[in-house]
Order: sequence, then C-alpha cells, then structure tokens
Amino acid sequence: MKDLTEIRTEIDRIDAELVTLLCKWMDCAGWVADYKAAHSLPVLNEERERAVLRHVRGLGEAYQEGYGDAASLVFSTMMDVSRALQHRKLAAGAALRERLDSAERSLIPADRARVVCQGVPGAYSDEAAGRLFPGASPRFVPTFADVFAAVADGSADYGVLPVENSSAGSVNEVYDLVMKHRFSIAAAVEVPVRHCLLACPGAEREGLTAVYSKQEALAQCADYIAAHGLEARQYSNTAAAAEMVSESGDASLGAIASEKAAEIYGLQIIDKNIQSVYDNCTRFIAISRALVIPADANKISLIFALPHVTGSLYRTLSRFAMAGLNLTKLESRPIRGSGFQYNFYLDFEGSLSHPGTVDLLCALSEEMPAFTFLGNYREEDTPEA
Repeated sequence: MKDLTEIRTEIDRIDAELVTLLCKWMDCAGWVADYKAAHSLPVLNEERERAVLRHVRGLGEAYQEGYGDAASLVFSTMMDVSRALQHRKLAAGAALRERLDSAERSLIPADRARVVCQGVPGAYSDEAAGRLFPGASPRFVPTFADVFAAVADGSADYGVLPVENSSAGSVNEVYDLVMKHRFSIAAAVEVPVRHCLLACPGAEREGLTAVYSKQEALAQCADYIAAHGLEARQYSNTAAAAEMVSESGDASLGAIASEKAAEIYGLQIIDKNIQSVYDNCTRFIAISRALVIPADANKISLIFALPHVTGSLYRTLSRFAMAGLNLTKLESRPIRGSGFQYNFYLDFEGSLSHPGTVDLLCALSEEMPAFTFLGNYREEDTPEA
C-alpha cells in the first residue's frame, strides 16, 4: 500500500498538469468562439456535445470500469464553462441586454402609485402593500386573477400578491398566474403572520363551533383548530372572513385573521399568535407591466423551460453555483397540454450590477427552449417581532 503523503504528492502533480491542460483547452474554446462569430454559428451544438460525452465516457470505461460516468460528468461541466466563455466573448443575449438597459430605475412614488390587492382592508396583503408603497391607498379585488387583470388593463400600476408562506409553502394559484402573464416583479417583502382567533363581541372560545379563513391560514393554524375542536371552513381571504363573521353576528363563528382586521370589523380577539409556527411569515411580490431595476436591487427572478434530457436541471443549477449565486427558490409548474413537461420558477440573490450575472442570464436566454427574465428588485427584510 502506498503512503498517503506519496499519494497526495502524486495528486498534486496531476492537478498541476490538469490545470495547464484546462487552460489550453479554454484557449481552444475561445478560438471556437471567434470562428463561430466569423461564420454566424450558434454557441450551442448539442450533437457535438453528445458525441464528445460518448467519446470520453468510452475512454474512461476503457481505462477502468466505472470511470466512464465520472469522465462524462467532468466534461459536462467543462462544456458549460466553455459555453459561458463563448457567450461572453460573443456578447450573447442581445435582446435581453437591450431590455435590461431600457428598464426603469425607480418605482412610481407611493403617493401616486395605483396599487391593487386581493381581498378586503385588513388582509395581510393590505399590510404588505403598506410596507411596499407607504401612503398608497390600495384598491381591493375579489381574486388573484383580478389583480393580474387590473395590471394588464392598466388600471393599476402594481399588484401585490402572496407567493409563499414559511410554513404552508407556495401559493400555487399565484405562481400559475405569474407563469401565464409573465409580468415583471418590481419589489418584494416578507410580512410576519401573527394569526388571531376573532369573534363577535361577547363571544367565548368555548361557544365557538366553526372558524373561517383562507385555506393557507387554516393550514398554518391546524394545530390550534384541532386542539379546540373547531370545524375549519375555507373562505376567500382572512380579512374577508373577519368581515363575514362580523356581519353575521353569530357568536358561534370565529375567523382567523390579523389584529388589524379585528379593529376594522369590530371583532374581539379571543387568542393571539395561534399559528403553529411562531416565526411564520408570508412573502409578497409587487407585479408590474414595466420592468423596474432599482440601484439597490438584491433579488432576481426567472422562468425557464429545459429540454427533457438527463441532467438538464442539474447542469443549469450548477452554473449558478459556479457563478457563486445563492438560489432561494425553485418551483416547478406543469405546462398545460404538454404531458409531463414543466416550467421552472427560480429566485436567487443577486444584482445586475455584476457583469458576470448579466453574462450568465444572457447565455441562458439563448440556450433554453423558453426563458423569461421577471426582474431584479429589492426585497425588504422581515422586521423584528
């Protein structure tokens, strides 16, 4: 058996050789880019890549059984690096670069912004709108689809929508609408969710038989509901549930909503902080027809589709890792009428002020079957409880 020190010395020697060869290989990739530019050829040549991977897999297997997969994986990553270099040299993604350059650099002032939310006053979307657009007077509509419709027809500049909760997960209906409309995301904020059990004045918890709220709020308070033997009844919105209970005057009915909703609709608070997870919060986005990229933007969102081939998602995500970008959200949604094909929604921390980030997005915009840049925006931190 070889001594470990000797083995590591041999590895270091091989590493030095590999780096030298890799640098020469990258020089060749640059020359390939020059040739493709001169002859108007696309960067991605899938047939060539498949042929190379088959070849190196065979070489690896010929050297030692089982080494073929490792050789193929390493060369797949090298090809990603090569394409990134070629895209950068060719200034790929001209259409996306032009769109980014023409983006607005600031939101409409809050006192002039026309903001629309789903629900009624006192909902958590009302609080989110107040955080994103202080001083604005949001208009409320019945459904999430109505929010998108208001932005689409120009009657609203921004639509404020919940996209995910830290304990109940994604709001799938909103993600589906984001996929459908492809509006830009102009801002985002996390709102702490402090659910309260509300009831008509004079009601007692022991006399309650049913509680109303939206599906996500009921899920977030499932432990409390079960512990007190209440029947959970779904309603369109937390504040709308509070409004309905107030108008009913029925002391046997409760609503799960915010303290603000209790104040607005004249209900008493039976219990506070009844959510199963104390540090529960919901993430809201503001959608817009216009692309706005403020100077202090810190989050980027994309939608893309991938070819239905082995490793396509892994290879895509690895490019973000190579660029040092931290992914914060990956959501897949089925593409209707296409069998088991999916669109992917991706959030990551970053700013387009970094040229490497722009180069990566422009490269992906040319390589992927479908690609939509949703925005580079400021996401506000969750305030301390």
